[in-house]
Amino acid sequence: MSEAERPMAEIVVDAENLYREETFSDLRIATLRRLTPVTVDGGDDVSRLVRFVGETHLMSARGLLPVSAPIEAVNLAEAIEKFPEAINQAVEKLIEEAREIQRQEASRIVLPGQDPMGPKIHL
Repeated sequence: MSEAERPMAEIVVDAENLYREETFSDLRIATLRRLTPVTVDGGDDVSRLVRFVGETHLMSARGLLPVSAPIEAVNLAEAIEKFPEAINQAVEKLIEEAREIQRQEASRIVLPGQDPMGPKIHL
C-alpha cells in the first residue's frame, strides 16, 4: 500500500501536550472532565495548567444535542460553580451559529438546473 493510500500514516502523538483525563458526573445533566497535564512518563507536569471541560446533552427537535464548553477554573469546586454559565454561553453560540447558517441558506441563489442542496461531495 502506498503512502497516498494510507492517510493515517502521518499521525503523530504530541508528547509535549499530554493530559490525564478524569471524569466527574452528577449522573443527571452535568459531566465535568479534568485534564491534568502530564509528562511523557505520566507524571504531573506542573509547568502547565489543569483544564476543565463541561459537557451535557440538550433535547432538540432532532434529538439529543451534545454541548461542551471549556471552563476557566483552578479546581473542581470552581468548575462546578462555573458549569451552568459555561454551558449557557456554549448554547448561545450554537444558536447564533445555527441562525447564521439559516441566513446563509435563505440568501443562497439557486439557478435552474442546479441542485438546491449544493454540489455533491464524493468521498
